[in-house]
Amino acid sequence: MSKRKADSRGFVYSTDPNFQFQEENGTTDTLPPSDQKLVLRLDTKHRAGKAVTLIEGFIGNDIDLEDLGKKLKTVCGSGGSVKAREIIIQGDHRKKLLDWLQKNGYSKTKMI
Repeated sequence: MSKRKADSRGFVYSTDPNFQFQEENGTTDTLPPSDQKLVLRLDTKHRAGKAVTLIEGFIGNDIDLEDLGKKLKTVCGSGGSVKAREIIIQGDHRKKLLDWLQKNGYSKTKMI
């Protein structure tokens, strides 16, 4: 295995002696549930015909997003993950998730 690995931002080498990485702050304040505009949708593309429920539009830090994803997976009794600022739940659980989210204060949630 090569010792010349790219870092997590994709940079390998810079010829500029004054080059500095521009760090992105992942400490975005999380909006309260009543202000979140979440969108639930069903997706089957690039998944071999398997249906997944996507929850998009969460505004906040990664820790709160992961926590919400874990709660939603527990509610559905299903697997899933959090990738690219989306919560992915295996299966079609839109109605169940919509009811749970509205019950827990996410009143601006809509289903597509």
